[in-house]
Amino acid sequence: MQVTETLSDGLRRAFSVVVPAAEIEGKVSLKLAEIGRTIKLPGFRPGKVPVNLVRQRYGASVMAEVMQDALNTATDQVVEERGLRPAGQPRVELAGEPSIDGKAASDLAFKVEMDVLPEIATPDLSALRLTRLRSEAAREVVDKTLERLASQQRELLPTEEGYAAETGDVLTVDFVGAVDGVPFEGGAGQDAKVEIGGQGFIPGFSEGMAGMRPGDVRSVEVTFPAEYHNDALAGKAAVFEVTAKSLGKPAEQAVDDTLATKLGFESLDTLREAIIGQMQRELDQVSRLRVKRELLDLLAEKAAFPAPQNLVEAEFGAIWQRVQQDSASGQVDEEDRGKDADTLRAEYRAIADRRVRLGLLLSEIGRGAGITVSQAELTQALRAEAARYPGQEMQVVEFFRKTPQAIEQLRGPLFEDKVVDYILEMAEVEDRLVSPEELNAQPADTADAARIGYQPAVEPGQGEDQQPAELPAEN
Repeated sequence: MQVTETLSDGLRRAFSVVVPAAEIEGKVSLKLAEIGRTIKLPGFRPGKVPVNLVRQRYGASVMAEVMQDALNTATDQVVEERGLRPAGQPRVELAGEPSIDGKAASDLAFKVEMDVLPEIATPDLSALRLTRLRSEAAREVVDKTLERLASQQRELLPTEEGYAAETGDVLTVDFVGAVDGVPFEGGAGQDAKVEIGGQGFIPGFSEGMAGMRPGDVRSVEVTFPAEYHNDALAGKAAVFEVTAKSLGKPAEQAVDDTLATKLGFESLDTLREAIIGQMQRELDQVSRLRVKRELLDLLAEKAAFPAPQNLVEAEFGAIWQRVQQDSASGQVDEEDRGKDADTLRAEYRAIADRRVRLGLLLSEIGRGAGITVSQAELTQALRAEAARYPGQEMQVVEFFRKTPQAIEQLRGPLFEDKVVDYILEMAEVEDRLVSPEELNAQPADTADAARIGYQPAVEPGQGEDQQPAELPAEN
């Protein structure tokens, strides 16, 4: 095999490779001889079929198989002999059409291009200084949650005939919303329970139903808030055609053991403990996300190595696709409003570069620490993913079993979390107790991280089972 390096520019490498025809022909002959010992053809005894007849019948398919195997083996050999660590799958391009007609082999000439991983120096993790904000479930928040649950569990008492809805009453309605006479997605509902003057609705929606009686039909005019999450509706005037179906007056529901029993708990104390536990888990999760964000910001400063451009381009492509999808559905990020496409591309490409460098650094730290994701952990993650699709669990499991790349989407976050946990154990972390409001406040200097997230820390190319290149198929 002849290998000539044709490019060495930064992290990019290219090679010209020639596998001699004699090597190809030797492997073809061995395979044809093996076939000849086992095939059965009319008029010939087993193992006595002439070689030329075996080549005539099977030469083309054997030649294609041998050349494909030689292509893959030669590519792996180039990588191994030069101690390269490709950033993703090497790109292979054949130099001309190889001979796969079953006759004498020709030289197999091809080009190999790849981006390689940079030299990554892992920082002194014990020198990292972090502050982990923690918070505890506040009693007043627990009490408000109990009051909200009690409100939701109130029984609706029937009203007298002719009684009109007042503030606090609950109307069961069907409604259809339209902007400029055109119904919009998500603007319709059936058997919706609406508390007159209650929270959680577009301003004027529930208030506009005051005075309605069962059987009434009314047009309720509202204006979506300017900061509404759907840009297509933000600030727009809309009309909802509302049909009242039934009306009830909520009875009082005390915060007591009866409420707890309705919700499936033994007593008010056990219900309160469950609420506190859930709140604390949510607060602890926010605490972890914040310290992780701070950690990644520190690591980003230390990840000063160049990022392989093929990985950056792939990451940017995934980010940009999501940005365009969000834009098409009206979900434009506040920080992106008013910016032209070139500006946004530059900003998101910088985010992609940062994410790739962070992912590579985390991968290197995890590799050095011997961190792996066990099969049991993958199985548990797969079960959790399948549980998100009730009734389709088996289809989800089957999809992941047949799609190695999808499995890596589960492995990546698991690996990243284990590496982050390892770093936090090694670093000097100071815990500071703060209020839930302060814990949940968005840090102003890490908006980029909140907008997109971070690259799952996996070894580039891990889990990919595709071949470097495919020979042309026979006609």
